[in-house]
Amino acid sequence: MTTTVYTGYPARGAKARLRALSAPMAVVAGLGACCVAVWVGDPTTPGGFLPVCPTKALLGIDCPGCGGMRMAYSLMHGDIPAALHYNAVSFVVVLMMVWSIVAWTLGRLRGRAMNSWLHWRWTPLVFSIVFVVWFVIRNLPFAPFTGLRV
Repeated sequence: MTTTVYTGYPARGAKARLRALSAPMAVVAGLGACCVAVWVGDPTTPGGFLPVCPTKALLGIDCPGCGGMRMAYSLMHGDIPAALHYNAVSFVVVLMMVWSIVAWTLGRLRGRAMNSWLHWRWTPLVFSIVFVVWFVIRNLPFAPFTGLRV
């Protein structure tokens, strides 16, 4: 029995489809468990059991991921403006990760790799630049950048 997924042939039959979908279903289940923890923990209300960002707690500055849990909580409640307020870059990354998971799942079902933003040549460089710029601008101490702090 071979475990190769990208054979060039589509997954045919229930067993082959289940084998192709097993890894994406495991990832989605893990993400679902994280979403349940964020939903129950309500990071928008202080004093919950969810951890505080160590960068924010130790250094008093917002890291690029600060507000990510609050963004996810707002997104799960359908409050897009609040999600964008808490962390606009993480919001875009969530959308891009959904695209990647869909492409990965389709690739596993079709038997061949599907392109997504993760396969683009400039992705690491662009992601790094956005990461650093977001880190810097959200910590600038003057308007309009002070509105980016959470």
